[in-house]
Amino acid sequence: MKIQIQNENFILHSSGAIFWESKKIIIISDVHLGKVTHFRKHGIAIPQDAVSENFRKITDVLEYFEPEKIIFLGDLFHSTKNSEWDLFEQWISNHNQETYLVAGNHDIIDQKHYFEIGILVVDVLQIDHFFFTHHPTEKDNLFNFSGHIHPGIILRGLGMQSLKLRCFFHKPNQMILPAFGEFTGKFILKPEEDHLVYAIAGEEVILINKNN
Repeated sequence: MKIQIQNENFILHSSGAIFWESKKIIIISDVHLGKVTHFRKHGIAIPQDAVSENFRKITDVLEYFEPEKIIFLGDLFHSTKNSEWDLFEQWISNHNQETYLVAGNHDIIDQKHYFEIGILVVDVLQIDHFFFTHHPTEKDNLFNFSGHIHPGIILRGLGMQSLKLRCFFHKPNQMILPAFGEFTGKFILKPEEDHLVYAIAGEEVILINKNN
């Protein structure tokens, strides 16, 4: 779904990524690489295929949009280095986009390891009238892209049925991205009068009326 923010075109993708058309930038939040391996190590039964699924999703998004720059909005890696770091090193070596990681609360791996594979770690990134953070942040005269919350929305039918979906949560000066990674969960948000919710339903992104 294509939307406009401050006269710039952005595409909301069903993966949870956003593509900034004029800058050829892909924006991705909360991948949480290493989480599946971390859980499996502690005896939680998560399919091993979920590891490769994260890499497949990112690759598919890059091949579709062909961006020149990648901005990860924090929590790229879930915890300390494990076997998925080796997979990530191999994956990043096959991609030549300028890549930034806006550090999140889970990003505890030493920045030097990211620097060695060509990723610049920053606390905040600003491009024109847009600024990028991990935690949602308000700032005068700037529009914020952030993650961290893993936003979700509940859709209710006429009966008792309900459906929880990931969503892009759009406030007047802020867009909170859904978690991109597998097994990351959702935090259900309740939109207010001036909020827009773009729910991810399968391969589609759908604008949900705030009264739903």
